[in-house]
Amino acid sequence: MLVTPVVPTSLPDWAWERADVRQALRARDVGAVFRFVQQYGGASQARIALAVGMTQARVNEIINRRREVSRLDVYERIADGLSMPDDARHLLGLAASRERRSGGAAFDLAAFPEVVRVYSGQASAREEIQQQVRGAKELDILAVRGLGLIGLNDSMLRAHLGRHGGGLRVRVLLLDPEGPALALRAAEIGESAESLAGGVRLAEARLRELAGSCDIEVYRYGMLPTWRLIRADSMLFVGAFDAGWEGHESATYKVMETPHGPLFRGFRRMFEAVVKGAERTV
Repeated sequence: MLVTPVVPTSLPDWAWERADVRQALRARDVGAVFRFVQQYGGASQARIALAVGMTQARVNEIINRRREVSRLDVYERIADGLSMPDDARHLLGLAASRERRSGGAAFDLAAFPEVVRVYSGQASAREEIQQQVRGAKELDILAVRGLGLIGLNDSMLRAHLGRHGGGLRVRVLLLDPEGPALALRAAEIGESAESLAGGVRLAEARLRELAGSCDIEVYRYGMLPTWRLIRADSMLFVGAFDAGWEGHESATYKVMETPHGPLFRGFRRMFEAVVKGAERTV
């Protein structure tokens, strides 16, 4: 049972600018954020619980890593209860505070039911993604090299593709190992361009082996990657590539196709546009 929030609590302005706090926000590590509110804001677990609309027992579980936060509406409630400034909200993956929005109900999360869950990273979403792929007829993947997703025997999705009896259509977009964007991406993650290019070529070779078990197409794209996509029919899992982290380390948003939702349709449209401009290799 949730406790009704009373008065929001917060960190001092200088605390939101600390590197450790910002890293916790970027990683969606709510337990660490709560600990920083205790350390830098002097708030007790009971005080945090009142501010964010949870029980003290739930706050304790989160602080001690026995429970994770994954729902977008809970992230919103925490951000509001802790009076997060907008830059902190952005690090957490949220829009600006409600008080500064001008769109009224258009910005209410209830108006966007297509975002059904948020995971702290791919590892947290692994079982859910695998479950969606098991029964899918279409699978689209936009990655950099895709080894952890589909390229290796122990990758997240490879073992599930042969179970479809050849009825699964797979399209995989990988970063062009010979293009200039690959060197830029390699520099962003602290890896040599040679190593990253070798990983892409290995993934292509291993994906070619799947031609007998499913209808697979593999393409090379040339742009610097921004979004990491996994679409299984009407369900989409979205992460982001950024300087300093791999796509699987990003928060992963589970997006469901809805009649009027812009996110699913927009990301699918983007995928199709990238395919049109890409070079097919498998």
